[in-house]
Amino acid sequence: YFALADTKSIFLELDKWIRRRLRMCLWKNWKKPKTKIRNLIQLGVPQWQAYEWGNTRKSYWRISNSPILHRTLGNSYWRNQGLESLEARYENLRQLS
Repeated sequence: YFALADTKSIFLELDKWIRRRLRMCLWKNWKKPKTKIRNLIQLGVPQWQAYEWGNTRKSYWRISNSPILHRTLGNSYWRNQGLESLEARYENLRQLS
């Protein structure tokens, strides 16, 4: 009755929201434009794009869905930080059952 049936789509949607929230928190934590620019360059963003996005005045939530942050702070970044995606966790549980 309560098996792991068709909940994959729910996990994917929740995983997207959690990752966007994590990107927003990290962006907000960088605070100053100089810090944002420096960190974006360290993550491999071209310098001109780093300056453009580091000096933006858009809201944190809106920036968290930007292509630059989405690409640089993607699944591989969070995996290197020790965070596993819900989709991968779901697949592991599904294989065990």
